[in-house]
Amino acid sequence: MKRIIGAGLEAPATGLTTAVGTDKPAVRRVVVDEGSAGQRLDNFLLRELKGVPKTHVYRLIRSGEVRVNKGRAQADTRIEIGDEVRIPPVRVPEKAAGAEAPAREFPVVFEDEHLLVIDKPAGVAVHGGSGVSYGVIEALRRARPTAKFLELVHRLDKETSGLLMIAKKRSALTNLQDQLRDRETGKTYAALVWGDWPDKLKVIDVPLVKFVGSDGERWVRPGKADEPEAKRSISLVKVIQRTPRFSLLDVTIKTGRTHQIRVHLQQAGHAIVGDPKYGDFERNRELARSALKFDRMFLHARRLRFTHPASGAEMTLEAPLPPECAKLMNP
Repeated sequence: MKRIIGAGLEAPATGLTTAVGTDKPAVRRVVVDEGSAGQRLDNFLLRELKGVPKTHVYRLIRSGEVRVNKGRAQADTRIEIGDEVRIPPVRVPEKAAGAEAPAREFPVVFEDEHLLVIDKPAGVAVHGGSGVSYGVIEALRRARPTAKFLELVHRLDKETSGLLMIAKKRSALTNLQDQLRDRETGKTYAALVWGDWPDKLKVIDVPLVKFVGSDGERWVRPGKADEPEAKRSISLVKVIQRTPRFSLLDVTIKTGRTHQIRVHLQQAGHAIVGDPKYGDFERNRELARSALKFDRMFLHARRLRFTHPASGAEMTLEAPLPPECAKLMNP
């Protein structure tokens, strides 16, 4: 495997390549090996360019500066063994002292040689980036230094707790991600919302649009079907419990859009309790200052249904409500 410096000068494929006689980053040409085969191009680049903001990585792909076998490629392009990926000059920031992820294990719901499923606590990001030095995956890699392969199968928002799948083999990763993409899995969340959810509202089929706000933050809003950027998004809702102030819902998502449940419930007039981005900020503040001291978002990935990537067995995994959430329902 080689990296090309400037106009054809070659350098070993280790570290960040720089042009001869300068400190400028250089073009890199990376040949895909077995460990990266089958991976999406965007995920491959995020690993190769650790520390570079995700928004910049996606901008490089859209601009055509990233090439696969000398041709333009999309973020979801699957790379294969022997493919050559051209990575344009990008300055990777040096890690600040003390920014290394601490080793940490998380409650294990299921584990074998192919797959690890944990019960992620609220307030922990699943990976580093966007102002977060490290997340679940970096902490697990530090805690398991002999593990040859640990990759996130999917993501949860930092504020969301619950079931998170981590693949321990490349074959398991691609199999499970294919299931997610083909909607062959079931992901059900427990969501507590303000007010009395109407029984008749069982299906939310509202397209969603991602955008970057004036604050530089990533946001999602309800869209219209004819908007070019709108993505169809479907959530199935079932009322589990009612209290004078809240409705506890089971929400099963048929599509996996960014912030889907949070925006779907909010646009229906019932924001998730404790949601810091799309929620009822005044009532959230009052609840955090009350005797209950509830200061997190009540969204918990409580059930997963999928086919085991190796055995083909039908799997259903569950994670109970965290104590602080259970206490809010039964003070």
